[in-house]
Amino acid sequence: MSAADIDLQELTNLIKAWGKALGFQQVGICDLDVSQHREALENWLAQGFHGDMQFFERNQELRLAPDLLHPGAVRAISVRMNYLPPDASFARNLASSEKAYISRYALGRDYHKVLRKRLKQLADKIKQHCASFDARPFVDSAPVLEHALAEKAGIGWTGKHSLTLNKEAGSYFFLGELLINLPLPIDAPIEEGCGTCNACISICPTQAIVAPYIVDATKCISYLTIENDKAIPLEFRDAIGNRVYGCDDCQLICPWNKYAEITEEKDFFARQVLHNRDLVTLFNWSEDEFLAHTEGSAIRRIGYRKWQRNLAVGLGNITDASQIDFAIQALKQAQATASELLLEHINWALTKLANTANKQSTRQTQRLIRSIEKGMPKHS
Repeated sequence: MSAADIDLQELTNLIKAWGKALGFQQVGICDLDVSQHREALENWLAQGFHGDMQFFERNQELRLAPDLLHPGAVRAISVRMNYLPPDASFARNLASSEKAYISRYALGRDYHKVLRKRLKQLADKIKQHCASFDARPFVDSAPVLEHALAEKAGIGWTGKHSLTLNKEAGSYFFLGELLINLPLPIDAPIEEGCGTCNACISICPTQAIVAPYIVDATKCISYLTIENDKAIPLEFRDAIGNRVYGCDDCQLICPWNKYAEITEEKDFFARQVLHNRDLVTLFNWSEDEFLAHTEGSAIRRIGYRKWQRNLAVGLGNITDASQIDFAIQALKQAQATASELLLEHINWALTKLANTANKQSTRQTQRLIRSIEKGMPKHS
């Protein structure tokens, strides 16, 4: 059947039903005009908030004109898929300084692979219904303003932390898009719901949300532990704590995430080899072990070098007295073969641990003295 013979509203209804059958929690449709974001994008780049992510400097026009990415495209089908795994145990993990904290989106299978496959299946389904249909899928892998498209398509609004928020689902979901050549009816954007709340801004460990809706990536823990190829700046190492891959704090504090649903997609369930594991255990992995345990995971993209760098910082931030000696031993064993980048982080961590141990020892001594003094006669 050709496009001229198609009832576009009926097809739209079918597309949304097919999308949900494929595991997407929501499907929205919008036009491709995102020109209203030009000024904000240009200002963000001019202030250097993108750091070393030079891909943002390239292809600016493509970001602002999605039809250039897929000639003939007139609409975007925007989808979301929940990823919050069972037993996310955010607070417990963050409070255990000896445990590695990994952003919950990365504990399962690489979302790029999962969503892209489902988007292709959706496109094939539409193609079977309309022979002239043409589409290209995107999952955070090309110069697409996916949050802007999701906002236009009624998936949610852009929160002050720059992520897409939904009143019924919070923000623990992935986004994906199909750029298509059919002029389907479009959905209306939904009302913004952040109001006067600034919780995400206040909780950010490194104060990376420099103003509502503006994130300085060079301060963001997700950028520092994933995109950043260099040494982690000294001023942020304490604040990073045990976060070795990404950060969820701005989502964890968001009131809308009380409505977030646990994912039914088993690909996003946490791999036990990664979830809530000791920093020492992960740091002691060989490169072969790292590659084996992160096969099919988004974590693999940072490579073994940055993985160990991040873990060294986490080890340096351990405060559990019973674990400090294990951390020091692991760090010292790695010194002999460490790269220059890793060695610098190891040495920082060893110094930090020594200072922590000394402070704890001093506090224990002071407590002992106070307890002795309390038991002594008043005039002794």
